[in-house]
Amino acid sequence: MRRSVLTVILGLLIVGVVGSAAMAETLRFGLSVPSLSMTWFSFLKSAVEEQAAEMGVELVVIDARNQVGKQMSDVEDMIVQDLDGVLLVPINVEALVPAVESLKEAGIPVVTVDRKIIGAPTLCHVGADNVEGGRMAGHFIAHLLRGEGKVIELTGTPGSSPAIDRGTGFNEVIAKYPKIEIIAQQTGQFTRAEGMTVMENLIQAHPKFDAVFGHNDDMAIGALEAIKGSGLNPDGVITVGFDAIEDALRAVKRGELVATIEQLPKEQARTAFRILVDYVRSGVEPPGSEIYITPLLVMQGTLEKAEAWDLVKDEF
Repeated sequence: MRRSVLTVILGLLIVGVVGSAAMAETLRFGLSVPSLSMTWFSFLKSAVEEQAAEMGVELVVIDARNQVGKQMSDVEDMIVQDLDGVLLVPINVEALVPAVESLKEAGIPVVTVDRKIIGAPTLCHVGADNVEGGRMAGHFIAHLLRGEGKVIELTGTPGSSPAIDRGTGFNEVIAKYPKIEIIAQQTGQFTRAEGMTVMENLIQAHPKFDAVFGHNDDMAIGALEAIKGSGLNPDGVITVGFDAIEDALRAVKRGELVATIEQLPKEQARTAFRILVDYVRSGVEPPGSEIYITPLLVMQGTLEKAEAWDLVKDEF
């Protein structure tokens, strides 16, 4: 009888040790981003890496180089990389649906960050409320224009959720001001170089304008360079960006960029990472299918609200 009891106890101890070892096993996550050449995604990557180090998770980072086809292939390849979960920043709202479906079939949960996918079986989406951010930019520009003026809108990559949502919020607000006219809407592909080139062409076509809204800071900064290069006075143009990257904060401090919208990438990374870890390790379901973080308007006097401000504040 005593031997049987000891056998049972020993068996339970072995199970407990094995179970603890399984719980302590290092998780391995993948992170796919549109392009690390874009400042905001590089900042997001650093924020995710910080969370991975803090929570003891191995991270595999893959750069799609702003190519939808490459990202589709990259995500499909994650199935054979022995990953426990994937954080995905999709280039396009629809193109990656089949790849995400394949990950789900392989038992690999996916959390989208910043940009969402429509119709894909993701665990959840974590991002800034880009519609509200667009509204903030619209209200701010309308206020500074006193309800009257001509605006150029540099839109993001067509088919991406930030471009869709930021444009929706911005145009919703501007539509309430009959004396404010959006004289041009053209994509700058979320890049500084393209934003500058597009703005140079728009200045030729529309030499008289009062404000510029860039769907991200890189395009807004590119627009500023085009304005300076054309001989126009940048102080006479209300230029607003989105993302609160380091160069944008410098431009706001110098008085060149009037404002930018902070979408809190560190908070996005922290929230998404913890949701994925809790689900994989403990089966904890996320609090909702879509989790949105309210963005912030950053201008002179409120620069300390920006997550990247600590990286540049000592320069001034």
